[in-house]
Amino acid sequence: MNIDVVQSDVTRVAADGLIVNLFQGVTTPGGATGAVDRALGGLISRLIAAGDLKGKLGEVVIVPAGEPIAATRLAVVGLGEPGAFTLDRVRQVSAEATRALRARGARRVATIVHGAGIGGLDPFEAAVATVEGAVLGLYRFRRYRSERDEQEVEEVLLVEREGDRVAALRTAARRGQILAEAQNLARDLQNEPANILTPRALAERAQTLLTPLGLRVEVYDEAWMRSKGMGALLGVAQGSAEPPRLIVARYDGEVTPAIGLIGKGITFDSGGLSLKPAEGMELMKTDMSGGAAVIGALAAIAQLRPRRAVVGIIPATENMPGGRAQRPGDVVRTMHGKTIEVINTDAEGRLILADALAYAQELGLRPLVDLATLTGAMTVALGRVRTGVFSNDEATLQALLRAGERSGEKLWPMPLDEEYAEQIKSEIADVKNVGGRPAGAVTAAMFLKQMVRETPWVHLDIAGTARAEQTKGYTISGGTGIGVRTLVHFVEQLSN
Repeated sequence: MNIDVVQSDVTRVAADGLIVNLFQGVTTPGGATGAVDRALGGLISRLIAAGDLKGKLGEVVIVPAGEPIAATRLAVVGLGEPGAFTLDRVRQVSAEATRALRARGARRVATIVHGAGIGGLDPFEAAVATVEGAVLGLYRFRRYRSERDEQEVEEVLLVEREGDRVAALRTAARRGQILAEAQNLARDLQNEPANILTPRALAERAQTLLTPLGLRVEVYDEAWMRSKGMGALLGVAQGSAEPPRLIVARYDGEVTPAIGLIGKGITFDSGGLSLKPAEGMELMKTDMSGGAAVIGALAAIAQLRPRRAVVGIIPATENMPGGRAQRPGDVVRTMHGKTIEVINTDAEGRLILADALAYAQELGLRPLVDLATLTGAMTVALGRVRTGVFSNDEATLQALLRAGERSGEKLWPMPLDEEYAEQIKSEIADVKNVGGRPAGAVTAAMFLKQMVRETPWVHLDIAGTARAEQTKGYTISGGTGIGVRTLVHFVEQLSN
């Protein structure tokens, strides 16, 4: 999709659809919306007076336009209450409006930058968010449909009247497109069926996607893992006929030490011998969502070129109940030498992350950020609205929370009191991989905390937010690509 900025009067841009906006409670539109209203003889004002246009958040009213407006259709999107307007609402309304125009067959869409006028937002940031919303909101995964006759939006144009702002807005539009397309890349990986996206295929995708962007991508096999003593990762992998892979992608920024981004890459999770229920098991193809987020974030980082070096590590395997599968009660040894009693083979994510985190420390990466669809308990605790965040370092935690606020991805800090470690003490090993039902997400994070030792570290449990059950705003049903933009903002913060 082509994204560009055009200098023009908003009424004179030829397009299949023109998007303007309206705050809730406004009876006389101003700015660009007012200019369109006047050109159309007060059409928008009449819609407001009739109660057909209220300006509620995400409400989209589409009417025919035509002369003297150059666009064929006019879409007025509601911004909601003025006092509650944010950059994330810019993304939401941009997504709703562009998607509504696509449903009417629009291929070329023109839009004003939402929030840059009466909304009081920074014009550059508002332009980034407008593009992010459009690109994210138009996403859909149709690769395996035999007949694909749906029209797609081919071009989105941001309209700017002032010529001296066009260059800056073009830079903003490019940034918004890079960030959103990186998140869509992660969504594509999440939505792939597990028979297609095996661990080896995920490694090949990482190489195909990231190498052309200038990143160095190394892929290690099980023989290498054995030489490194990665018994926890190999223990999970041994039940599958598909061999595991460890993916390491390097962005060579000028500032070191490199930040470590670690993503769980379970390409299908049956639960192993601790077998999951059949209902909903098809969704376990998205158990590699953390790995997908790391690949997406690195794709954006490679193009935005922050100063800080970054290394992404993705342990990729299936968790299957084959004849060689590890058993409840088995003991495995991590790369660090710590022994783990495997109580439940469905608590496999923390096992593969243990070895990935050990390798990240061997490389001298700091701080470390891991993302994983780790626990159902996290979904119970926070639902599908917020991602739970755990950390052993306050400064790193606060930087990550600021990055989440900037991206619009809602995070929530969770506790890691030392008392929780009592629940994962083993009688026969250093630690066990589950601590019972109470505080399940916390004890899983406590397990990981013991693996990172003193390295500054943040863990994001994205079990509740990696998938969406319905389309709303810029969130599309299926894989969400959660974490991509937050990771990019986090790296940029530490680069500065």
